[in-house]
Amino acid sequence: KDSDRLITNCDPVKVVVWYDYIWPWCYVGLERVDKLGQEHNITVEGRAYLLRPDTPKEGLLRQPRSGETVDELSEPFRSNAKEANLIMRPPRVTPNTNYILEATEYAQQQGKFLEFHHAAYKTYWEDGEDLGDLTVIKSIAERVLLDSDELLHSLENHSYSQTVMAQYQQALEYGIKGIPTFLVGNLMFTGAHPYEIFESAMSKFLSGSDDTAVAW
Repeated sequence: KDSDRLITNCDPVKVVVWYDYIWPWCYVGLERVDKLGQEHNITVEGRAYLLRPDTPKEGLLRQPRSGETVDELSEPFRSNAKEANLIMRPPRVTPNTNYILEATEYAQQQGKFLEFHHAAYKTYWEDGEDLGDLTVIKSIAERVLLDSDELLHSLENHSYSQTVMAQYQQALEYGIKGIPTFLVGNLMFTGAHPYEIFESAMSKFLSGSDDTAVAW
């Protein structure tokens, strides 16, 4: 259709995602972004949000939640994961996510944000591995064909720690109090809403309706 060609040929719409890997809604929300990318010309930028910045470096054992089984989360996460075709099991640990957020920024600088982002979520929620473990992060990097030695060197030298903290501080300055938060063009909203909300935000932006626009 002519309208489809018009959208495809224009400059890509930037979609910004504030996230932390330990919050299940962020993984569900990523599925919505993936679908948006299938239907529109977009670029996706990740920005870190420290959901539990006080988590010790070694992480914490995660206590089972009511309604969980060995292989499934409790509701409403369980049904939302199934609807998004995601395998999400209760994690063993709640990691300190500084390293994995910094590693994701490294991947983003190498042009592999989404590949690394997907792999990290799968590693945590499906495979049950500890995202605070440098060996695990190295494995994720190798899986998406990043230079794992260079990545570990950057983590040891805290090369991206200031960038991650700046992304988090920016979120706080915007008044973001929950994740995932999405910026579709210049329209911001929080939560892994049904896909229709994402499509509506995109349509409003493309049509020039910016009543809820934010400066960024």
